[in-house]
Amino acid sequence: MSEAVAERVVSLDAPPRPLRLGFAGAGWIGRMRMRSLLESGGARIAAVADPSSRALDQARALAPEARTAEDFEALLGLDLDGIVIATPSGLHAAQSIAALERGIPVFCEKPLGCNARDAERVVAAARRADRLLEVDYVYRHTRAARALRKLVQTGELGSIYALQLTFHNAYGPDQDWFYDRRASGGGCIVDLGVHLVDLALWLLDFPEVTSVDSFVLHHGAPLCADGHDVEDYALVQLKLGGSIAAQLQCSWRAHAGCDAVIEATLHGTEGGAAMRNVAGSFYDFEAVCFRGTSSEPLVAPPDEWGGRALDAWVGALRHGPRFNPSAERFVEVARVLDAIYRGGLEAPRGVSS
Repeated sequence: MSEAVAERVVSLDAPPRPLRLGFAGAGWIGRMRMRSLLESGGARIAAVADPSSRALDQARALAPEARTAEDFEALLGLDLDGIVIATPSGLHAAQSIAALERGIPVFCEKPLGCNARDAERVVAAARRADRLLEVDYVYRHTRAARALRKLVQTGELGSIYALQLTFHNAYGPDQDWFYDRRASGGGCIVDLGVHLVDLALWLLDFPEVTSVDSFVLHHGAPLCADGHDVEDYALVQLKLGGSIAAQLQCSWRAHAGCDAVIEATLHGTEGGAAMRNVAGSFYDFEAVCFRGTSSEPLVAPPDEWGGRALDAWVGALRHGPRFNPSAERFVEVARVLDAIYRGGLEAPRGVSS
């Protein structure tokens, strides 16, 4: 065997270089994703950037080998295979675009942008750069949600004609920026309702949204269109595919009698099904199928789902950084959110492209 051929054999046999990821944002959600990545071993945390020295100290405790970047721009200048964006919502679009224009694949916390226009700009940047883009819609990755989707796809529930989805958080966020519309893009709709919109569309394989009607409140009163306050309660009615009714309800600091109420219920001509959190938990979910007056358990906790969206993105990244057309769906979710705000602040209207 020649020396060149032998070198090639060694190269083929050698394990691939671990993916090097940068983290923009080391707050609670950023550290949660860091922790799940370290547990899965899917990639190396190469660098972290955050304006808070306390957050950086906590991040370094998790990943002591990670380099500390002075700011986001410095983070982009490092040798990275991808970047996880877990900064305040108002920064997501601009930071995602900046990373993609540098050729760096992006995993972004929700929302991708504060409105559909921003989400369109990010997806367009990913398409131009031909780079992988993902948003952290974690509830798709629960075993409970996947059990419901399988029932829909196999037709076991017949034709779906209605959905009801709820997310009440008895606490609300603990960071001030969440309560300033300029920094967050919105309140409980952007924080919690975005998951409900994505879940409703994903469960049904993204049908057309033909109408949106919404009721949006701030401290029990209609949310004012001008000003910087954000909503803490929203009730939304969607018409999907022209014949499916979907009702969404979300809130911060609700008097829910427990820490959280998180539910999604499907009604079909041949049966029904639901996923719901157990005993007020933010993390434990069960799924049940209904037939008349009987019910059949499908999924029960435990289920370690928190890092699965990130793990799936890392897995896709290992096969190549190229653009995935499924990212276009992120714009569809953003358009629904825009329509919810238009309806809640002005008059109800449908989704415009």
